[in-house]
Amino acid sequence: MTTTIEKVIVAPEEPRQSVLRRPKETTGVWSWFTTVDHKKIAILYGATALIFFVIAGIEALLIRLQLAGPNGSVLTASQYNTLFTMHGTTMVFLVGMPLAVAFGNYLIPLQIGARDVAFPRLNMFGFWVFLFGGLFLYSGFFLGGAPNGGWFGYTPLTSAPMDAGFLPGRGPDFWTIGLIMLGVGSVTSGLNFVITIINMRAPGMTLMRMPVFVWMMLVVAFLTVFAIPCVTAALIMVFFDRNFSTNFFVAAQGGDPLLYQHLFWLFGHPEVYILILPGMGIVSEILPVFARKPLFGYSVIVFSGIAIGFLGWGVWAHHMFATGLGPVAVSAFSLATLLIAIPTGVKIFNWLGTVWGGSVRLKTPMLFALGFIAMFTLGGLSGVTHAIVPADTQQTDTYYVVAHFHYVLFGGLVFAIFGGFAYWWPKVFGKMLNEKMGKITFWFMLIGFNMTFFPMHFLGLQGQPRRTYTYASNMGWDKLNLLVTVGGFIIALSVAVFLVNVIVTTVKGEVAPEDPWDARTLEWSIPSPVPEYNFAKVPQVKARDDFWHRKYTEDDQGRLVLRPSDSADYKGAVEERVDGHDIHLPSPSYYPLVVTLGMPVLAYAAVFKEPLLVIPGVLLLLFGIYAWAIEPGTEEH
Repeated sequence: MTTTIEKVIVAPEEPRQSVLRRPKETTGVWSWFTTVDHKKIAILYGATALIFFVIAGIEALLIRLQLAGPNGSVLTASQYNTLFTMHGTTMVFLVGMPLAVAFGNYLIPLQIGARDVAFPRLNMFGFWVFLFGGLFLYSGFFLGGAPNGGWFGYTPLTSAPMDAGFLPGRGPDFWTIGLIMLGVGSVTSGLNFVITIINMRAPGMTLMRMPVFVWMMLVVAFLTVFAIPCVTAALIMVFFDRNFSTNFFVAAQGGDPLLYQHLFWLFGHPEVYILILPGMGIVSEILPVFARKPLFGYSVIVFSGIAIGFLGWGVWAHHMFATGLGPVAVSAFSLATLLIAIPTGVKIFNWLGTVWGGSVRLKTPMLFALGFIAMFTLGGLSGVTHAIVPADTQQTDTYYVVAHFHYVLFGGLVFAIFGGFAYWWPKVFGKMLNEKMGKITFWFMLIGFNMTFFPMHFLGLQGQPRRTYTYASNMGWDKLNLLVTVGGFIIALSVAVFLVNVIVTTVKGEVAPEDPWDARTLEWSIPSPVPEYNFAKVPQVKARDDFWHRKYTEDDQGRLVLRPSDSADYKGAVEERVDGHDIHLPSPSYYPLVVTLGMPVLAYAAVFKEPLLVIPGVLLLLFGIYAWAIEPGTEEH
């Protein structure tokens, strides 16, 4: 018997050429326009979102000045509607989601032991879409009317043509097209995170060894990918009703305005968890470090997060109890709203169990994490009342609802985000934020937040409706509204202290040690700031909180002791910086920016019905996509 071995000849792959010369800059201003480094992209997301956060805060202060006393005259009714709409839209789509993406972009590859995300150029494309989408939304102030139909854009108010007298101007058109653009960027980020987490974990990094933050971002990514298309479909139909005489939501022509609410809230309630789950992940990373204990009930917290993501799809209609859905539908959604409180409550008990009996250090990140738990719990308790149909019907469209979702989203996400800033700032920039100013920021924010939003519960129960720009002097709301306005300015002061802290730290801040908090996860095992290549050597993960276990062991009596500095495990815990020349990394690219430039051009063409603008928009898109497709992902060697 003979065996024939055939020689297979593989033709060498033809090298692909870039249409434009590849950018060479890795430092300097221009490098930020062409970078595909996930860390730089995360900083761009974070800085841009903070700018929008300040803008949204100014809008909120103007709203509160108008409502500080009866018969306010700071704003007209039209100006109030515009600021109310843009404040909500900005906080949800231009602050909350991008800040979550910023933390995910920076931390996911580091926490799973990867050198970058799965699709680096698509990652940068997502940022450009977010930036241009936000600029497009705000350009409405100068080009025919900013969005003014509420951040939820209910029909038929927004779906009626601009000459029908409901909402004159192009505000709803800017809003619908702008959110469609932002949705494209969100979906690309979600897909990127899912594929990165599933496929790019370091050897030994099993799913149940991943940090909780990575788990929560995985749930968020799935929610984003499946929720955004729901609202995108609704927005497209609104735009067609306004501009092409379709009748999707026009009741007089057989359309159904309630269909819009179903589509919007089918996105809108998962969106709540898209915003809050990253905060839960951040807090789950901070608490064990500053309690010097492992996270209590890791598996339970992970599966509770998954349960929240799953149940979040079944509660959307509790936003619609006042629309007359009928007793069967109302009962089902009331029960689902009660059920989703269970995994949320479980998480709170796990966090308290982590702190209980720990060696607690009340540094700034820990203060914000504890503030998150307290404020989010209050928001959850007021949220459960919305599962009770008679109570919900009374509370609908009052300031009670405003108080509830601010306790959940501001008291939840924003407190967690500021805790995350304080915790990971040394890792990102290599300098420590000033601890004293950090604590001042926390206490001003905590006091101002409760002064602003706690009285709104009582205003709502006393009947003050939301979305109204003034009220009479005989309603009895004067003193509480003044208190709310003062609280809003204290929040603004806390943000100002934080920004001063950032500036002072940047100019003359204390250089951070490599591991200033005695942390537990992989990102703290590498130098600060993180080198471009992340890990000089891909880590071999042997346990959950692998970095912690490399630093510590137990003595004969079960007490935690630091490993000897000359031990192999201790030496392997902290990486030294190397030159990184032999590490293969994705190359910078112009084309994510080029592709994105075509999108606002097409958006303006749609809003202003200018066919001539379609040509440059399509050309930019096609050129950018073609050049992107033939450009190799890395520099040819």
